[in-house]
Amino acid sequence: MARILIAEDEPRITEFLEKGLRAAGYSTVTVDDGEIAASLARDDDFDLLILDLGLPSLDGIDVLARIRKRGERIPVIVLTARSEVHDTVAGLEAGADDYVTKPFRFEELLARVRVRLRSEGNEEQTVLRVGDVSLDVRTRRASVGERTVELTAREYSLLETFLRHPDQVLSREQLLSIVWGYDFDPGSNVVEVYVGYLRKKLGNGVVETVRNMGYRLPAA
Repeated sequence: MARILIAEDEPRITEFLEKGLRAAGYSTVTVDDGEIAASLARDDDFDLLILDLGLPSLDGIDVLARIRKRGERIPVIVLTARSEVHDTVAGLEAGADDYVTKPFRFEELLARVRVRLRSEGNEEQTVLRVGDVSLDVRTRRASVGERTVELTAREYSLLETFLRHPDQVLSREQLLSIVWGYDFDPGSNVVEVYVGYLRKKLGNGVVETVRNMGYRLPAA
């Protein structure tokens, strides 16, 4: 299991990233301070660093400079609310491998995480399978038995989340955070709507409703 260090000082974004990355099968550690991030970001301990540029005590650019000067080769994806070109260039010149500008969709970040981890030689499970339902994360192709199912981007993300947590009850709040992002509307019924879409495409018994708790994809 790939280990990811998240250096971010906004609690809501940190929680959003942690939930989403764990749902995608990664192990995470979070910090909200630049000095701590610089000390922890070592090749022997982590496979990837997600780094906010606006950290307290030590700016993200300085964190990058420090770990690269120390000789660490850990891939770094920068998160920044700064849209100016010079900030992006500064991050890349300091040793970042990629960047994502806030606000962002989790699917975009996850795709970049997977690219960086693959380039470092980390193997990733490419076909998720529970019972008759399978999902190829490379081709984004879903199937039920021998039948191929066409999914929208959001339906794909929702199904992937269920498949990575077979038999686990996921609350609507968890699903909103993982699939729709940290700026979701907690009063929305969008989860119920998209679970309905999946049932129509995959079969009514594929996703179960657990009353007053959430939804579950049975393992058998």
